[in-house]
Amino acid sequence: MRGLVFRFAMSMAMGIGVMSGVRAADLPPPLTDADFRPVRFEEAQLGQLLFYDPLLSGNKEVACATCHHPAFGTGDGLSLSLGDGGMGLGLNRVVDPKNLPEQRVPRNAQPLFNLGAKQMTVLFHDGRVEVDATRPSGLRTPLEEEMVGGFASIISAQTMFPVLSGDEMAGHYSENEISQAVRRGTLTGKGGAWDLIAQRVAAVPDYAARFVAVYPDVTAPDDIGFTDISNAIAAFMEFEWRSDTAPYDGLLAGEDSFLGAQARGLELFYGAAGCAACHSGPLLTDFDFHAMGQPQLGPGKAARFERHARDEGRFRVTGQDADRFAFRTPSLRNVALTGPWGHSGAYGDLARFVAAHADPRAALRRYDRSGVVLPEFEAADWRIMDDPAEVAAISAAVEVEPLALEAQEVADIVAFLHSLTDPAMKAGRLGVPTAVPSGLPVPKP
Repeated sequence: MRGLVFRFAMSMAMGIGVMSGVRAADLPPPLTDADFRPVRFEEAQLGQLLFYDPLLSGNKEVACATCHHPAFGTGDGLSLSLGDGGMGLGLNRVVDPKNLPEQRVPRNAQPLFNLGAKQMTVLFHDGRVEVDATRPSGLRTPLEEEMVGGFASIISAQTMFPVLSGDEMAGHYSENEISQAVRRGTLTGKGGAWDLIAQRVAAVPDYAARFVAVYPDVTAPDDIGFTDISNAIAAFMEFEWRSDTAPYDGLLAGEDSFLGAQARGLELFYGAAGCAACHSGPLLTDFDFHAMGQPQLGPGKAARFERHARDEGRFRVTGQDADRFAFRTPSLRNVALTGPWGHSGAYGDLARFVAAHADPRAALRRYDRSGVVLPEFEAADWRIMDDPAEVAAISAAVEVEPLALEAQEVADIVAFLHSLTDPAMKAGRLGVPTAVPSGLPVPKP
């Protein structure tokens, strides 16, 4: 296969198979404007400021960008984040000795690419936020009947969860008025956590003026609701990280060709390695849930009254045994930028992550913990991996058969994955603002 050129345009024109089995019909259509919700630029500009403003967090120290920064592929470069109780950004983030966190954030910070795509109807590693036309709000979320209307999209709705999480943005029980409202269970309505956040934003004259200018139904500061804030942030994320100008997009459009390792990796991805069985479509995800035997570290996902450190993924949403240890298939757009990889950030090397997916049970048995990236913090991070019974349960749930991949084949697949990196996404379209209306520090590396 050395020197072989994948010529997509020729295959489209002639309708013939290429590269020993990869045909034009095996590949998805290119993304177009029709695949994305329209975004108003002025709304995105307002959302940019809110996204980078720590004002939305309980202790005014954590912004959305703290854990989702373009410098780290819209993540934070860590296996598991430190939200409230941390200082610094990315690999330089450390525990604040004056405000110790209770625990690490249980799951790896997810990338934000292409959230404005109309196909995005399920969010989070466990899919706990989904489009559901049978619900009054149009969404199924953990808030159930408390879920209010007014969110312009599922992307807007997902912003409500980090601001309510003590480990992420709200802070802990007695630290501020927002965390106290969360502790009381007062989330919606007058005096609820969302309302308190909206009052903070409305009290900043620059924000008040911007909301009046952007939203026709906001005529005074008191009209600003949390849904307005979340809608603006969603508009920013959809505009900022729409990713459809990677070399892979040029290939799909018939404007580019692949050589060498990328061409071989493409053939493996859509052929013998079977990656496209789950990583399908132009976003490279089937939006479904699969048990892939990922190592578990950190505090896990447990209710406050529970003592275990397990993260059973989709099972916590559905209660179905078949969903135990299953997690949503992530989109692979810009995947080379988004490490560490896995729902708990267990792999700091993309090639090792790919190899582990080929034979999950074997990878779980020989897992090397040195690849994790964690700020120093006194925590029992390895409770699950230190328990053979817990590891056996994760392994038993794996739903794929092992596949033998040579080191060169893994390297070729990784080369193909680099073709999914969109140069425009390394900084974003609007970028990082120099200042925000609250006057609080903007998160910067």
